Amino acid sequence: MNYIATENAPAAIGPYSQAVVTGNLIFTSGQIALDPATGNVVEGGIKEQTEQIMKNLGAVLATAGSSYDKAVKTTCFLADIADFAAFNEIYGKYFTSKPARSCVAVRDLPKGVLAEVEVIAEV
Repeated sequence: MNYIATENAPAAIGPYSQAVVTGNLIFTSGQIALDPATGNVVEGGIKEQTEQIMKNLGAVLATAGSSYDKAVKTTCFLADIADFAAFNEIYGKYFTSKPARSCVAVRDLPKGVLAEVEVIAEV
């Protein structure tokens, strides 16, 4: 196994890695809308937060030698299912290969963010 770490995405805020590569797959930890430079949640609503999540995921995937178009499965968590359409608008700009996906609403997310996304992709 190879543990992935990049300064271009937020550092883990607990006892976990940004991602782990095993075999030809990368498993990312959930990314939230933290600006890696400041460690703060980005300002704005679901669209702005989703853009930051995608930037963070892109950095982790790139560090492992992967990319959005190699995604096999994503799991998405929304604080409010009413944000589903706006979330999809941004998500769809990045995951154009249309990987398998689960998307659920949850009660709370870390730091009060509006969404979290994790990815399994080929490397």
